Amino acid sequence: MNKNIIKNFNPRIKARIRKNKQIIKKEINNFFGWVKGAELVELKSCNVNEDPVRPELNNEFRTSFGRKIFAVKYKKEICSIMCFGFTDEIPKTVKELDLMTKDAYLKSLLRDQKIGQIAIAYTVWSKKKGGGKLIVNEVFKMIKKSNHLNRLVTLSPLTEMARKFHLHNGATELQVNEETQNFEYKI
Repeated sequence: MNKNIIKNFNPRIKARIRKNKQIIKKEINNFFGWVKGAELVELKSCNVNEDPVRPELNNEFRTSFGRKIFAVKYKKEICSIMCFGFTDEIPKTVKELDLMTKDAYLKSLLRDQKIGQIAIAYTVWSKKKGGGKLIVNEVFKMIKKSNHLNRLVTLSPLTEMARKFHLHNGATELQVNEETQNFEYKI
């Protein structure tokens, strides 16, 4: 029956359907083109005013005591950013994150220079569609390759958007705290 319906379509409608299929295919190819050409880079600083999650944290906080800023870069454009702290425990607040990263950093000075066993992602944002998921995947690969990190955990705000983002990207909920929520990506 479907074939009869299609045969009876006006030729103009058939042409419109073909054209729309071509446009959609081209848009998908454009999207995946930038994803395939993107790379994960470490930044020395970022524009903290662009951060929708934790704009109050300055670049000094984001880069001291072993904390790092990573970005997905395509050509010369930064598409998404994720900030990390490296700890040996899971923080429930930004203050705990600060203390735990300092502790892990100081311990690493006495040991092998490898800071913490847990990567805590405390902020992520995207400037380009698909950038958030891409940076999660790229950071996941980086952590998997490291020889001292064995967990990727978030310190996320108590928002439904953060919850949906992490659950949709394969994380499991660890705990809901008074000010934050933690999700874990299995390594």
